[in-house]
Amino acid sequence: MKKLYVLILCSCAFLSCKQEISVGVKEEKSKEIVESPKLEEESEEDFLVDGFDFPVGKPNAKGYYDAQSFGVNNHLGEDWNGNKGSNTDLGDTIFAIAHGYVSLAEDLEGGWGNVIRVIHQFPAGREVESLYAHCEQILVDEGDYVKRGQPIGTIGTANGQYVAHLHFEIRNQVGMPIGPGYSPIKDGYLNPTEFIKQNRPLENLEETE
Repeated sequence: MKKLYVLILCSCAFLSCKQEISVGVKEEKSKEIVESPKLEEESEEDFLVDGFDFPVGKPNAKGYYDAQSFGVNNHLGEDWNGNKGSNTDLGDTIFAIAHGYVSLAEDLEGGWGNVIRVIHQFPAGREVESLYAHCEQILVDEGDYVKRGQPIGTIGTANGQYVAHLHFEIRNQVGMPIGPGYSPIKDGYLNPTEFIKQNRPLENLEETE
């Protein structure tokens, strides 16, 4: 009888210990789930082009004008200024014209100053590149994915070399050298305003004011 009593006590102790171990494992698994939740992230497909807007006064360049258009004086881009002139647009926000990938975001010094380059890919695979120069501030990093209308920088003076404005280009040859900004040879460059007007998103079809 005494042996049976001892056997019962040992069995209860074993079961109690096993239960504590089991509970401990469950608590540890629960803790892992709390500390390392599975996060839903956007894929590269979410950054394919769905249309283009203007880089200032989003989405239709309200409050701005193109002070030096594409082709004028062999200009390879457009110079966007605030309607009030002078440096009144200094520090104004520059927006990504479409979903894309930031391929460059740095101070190139000289006549360029702070420059941002963004590659935009259409669902069918075609790519174009937008370039934003003379920025006062850069608000993105190389390697970032950006959405259309997202702030990426602010209008500047290329470190004091010009009156504040945005030098803006669109290129259909991705990854070309920074370039001169002016040239009679326009291979690889597109007329920005014409291109944007031809590729507006459905919700922003209104013409530039």
